[in-house]
Amino acid sequence: MRLRVEFTTEPFDLDEPPAHALAVREVVQRAGLDKVDVGPFGNTAEGGADEVLGAVDALLRKALEAGATRVSLQVNVLEGEG
Repeated sequence: MRLRVEFTTEPFDLDEPPAHALAVREVVQRAGLDKVDVGPFGNTAEGGADEVLGAVDALLRKALEAGATRVSLQVNVLEGEG
C-alpha cells in the first residue's frame, strides 16, 4: 500500500523557518520516501505504508521536541498504486 502524508507545524514564522519546521523536514528527507515536497506552509511525502507511518511517528516526536505547539497532518491511501 502506498500512502501520502501532508503536514504542517506551528507556530509559523514568516521571517525564517522555526526549529520544529527544520527538524521535520530533515526527518522526511531522510526517511527513504519516494516523493518529498517541502514548502513554507506545508509539506507532502509519499511512499510505502511502513516508510510513511515510520516517518509520521518520527516527525511528530521531533516536531514536539523542537517546540511545535500544533502539528496538522493528513494521511491518504493512494488509489490504484501497489
